[in-house]
Amino acid sequence: MADDDFLEVIETEVERDPQNLALLEDFITLLLQSDPDRALDELAGFEARGGDPARARVLRARVMAARLRGGTSPAPSEHAAPTPAPAPTPAPAPTDAHHDTGDTGDAETGLWDAERPRVTLADVAGLAEVKQHLDATFLAPLRSPELAAAFGQTPGGSLLMYGPPGCGKTFMARAIAGDLGASFLHVTLADLIGQWIGDSERAIRSVFRHARAAAPCVIFIDEFDALGGRRTSGGGGSHAMRMMVTQLLEELDGVSSANDGVYFLAASNRPWDIDPALRRPGRIDKTVLVLPPDAVARAAILAGALADKPTDEVDTGRVAAATEGFSGADIAHVVKVALQQALTASMEAGSVVPVTTEGLLAVADGVTPSTASWFDQVAPVLEYGVDDGTFEQLRAYRVKRGMR
Repeated sequence: MADDDFLEVIETEVERDPQNLALLEDFITLLLQSDPDRALDELAGFEARGGDPARARVLRARVMAARLRGGTSPAPSEHAAPTPAPAPTPAPAPTDAHHDTGDTGDAETGLWDAERPRVTLADVAGLAEVKQHLDATFLAPLRSPELAAAFGQTPGGSLLMYGPPGCGKTFMARAIAGDLGASFLHVTLADLIGQWIGDSERAIRSVFRHARAAAPCVIFIDEFDALGGRRTSGGGGSHAMRMMVTQLLEELDGVSSANDGVYFLAASNRPWDIDPALRRPGRIDKTVLVLPPDAVARAAILAGALADKPTDEVDTGRVAAATEGFSGADIAHVVKVALQQALTASMEAGSVVPVTTEGLLAVADGVTPSTASWFDQVAPVLEYGVDDGTFEQLRAYRVKRGMR
């Protein structure tokens, strides 16, 4: 099926079910590749229909990145990525030339608020294979610093988490920081994009400088493909993206970068779009596939979403069994719709009508898992793309699930 035909099919489904925000988000993501302006229009609809503000900010940042790659400058008002408070772009400071000192400078004090996550991987329900792989390839050496030092290993490391959207990569990153007893800096592309040339590079330096001062510290960048995308020839927008990637490379392993105690985590739905220079050994050379939640995790998500809500002895195990392949966001959507339906029924009846197992199953039956489109997108990458070992887990998962 041609790309245009596929987009028409998705557009038809969006028009048929305008409240399916997960599908609309997938549609916007597809449009980023071919029509960023149209993606921006659809994003306005996503926000108007009550889409998650955090996801909307990320999507808006990805629209900006897509326009930059195409050499198109967004209009300053409608298309500008929202600026969080306080503003993330630091004012130029004398210490910029010495960003390995750990001194953040007065102009940057408080720009990046590091938190101390209380969750750990023990709080992540299910996903035993993911946690086992994560522990074996990334966490185990970090938990034994004395033993690692004996083999010449310094505290720190980098990891890329990839997989379908809405499957808990951000929560997993917080849990890793909790396991390490480290501070946590959550950075988005919107935090790094600046109005003037050099703003983004200064912001990246500022993030790493702050992390070094707060070590042990985890830097987490979501939608990493939007920031670390492949450097290609092109207009001024492409040049801006190249400079950001180059600055990131410098901070990860440049001559003047001392990252002891700094852990760099990135998450992406499209790892095949990340610049290969970022993936070479010594940089972001470890990966973990964050899969859709298994039955145990789905039941836990359901129980958490229904906690303190009017329910009639919901059988979460039965609903979990009926939502195979659903992302965590899909399951949250199912619960949200079931709660809305129960509220409407309660208003009509004049008394509380609880959420039931049958009600949840009926809603789930009408939802197409948002992960399906991601597995469709990754299929040609696995078949025709160059694989450096990144997709080993994914290939095993597809074989196990009988996917072609």
